[in-house]
Amino acid sequence: MPQPQLVYSSKINKIRSFALILIFVGFAFMYGGILAKNISWLMFLLFIFGVLSILLSTVVYFWIGMLSTKAISIICPNCEQPTKMLGVVDACMHCKQPLTLDKDLEGKEFDEKYNKRRFRKKVKAKN
Repeated sequence: MPQPQLVYSSKINKIRSFALILIFVGFAFMYGGILAKNISWLMFLLFIFGVLSILLSTVVYFWIGMLSTKAISIICPNCEQPTKMLGVVDACMHCKQPLTLDKDLEGKEFDEKYNKRRFRKKVKAKN
């Protein structure tokens, strides 16, 4: 029986998805505020949580936009489309192909812990 293949996601897309979820959560809070209009303090509290959630998503979108401008643009060897990479290992935004910029990691199992400095220092100390 073949093992299911893991599907990887680009870091930029993960952060954008988080910001989108924050927007929907904010809308849900505000919708709950409309439903609770008979209890004024609860309505006010839910509206405040909703607005804060949407403002936080705006900050996250701005932050990932700034990160995206600093990301390294490469051409994916699998789908041959341009993609952006954050860190040493990442996945293609289009085909989810694991990518790396480090020649030492080529051919190794894809793991996002390679992006952490502590882990890279530990690996270099072993070699």
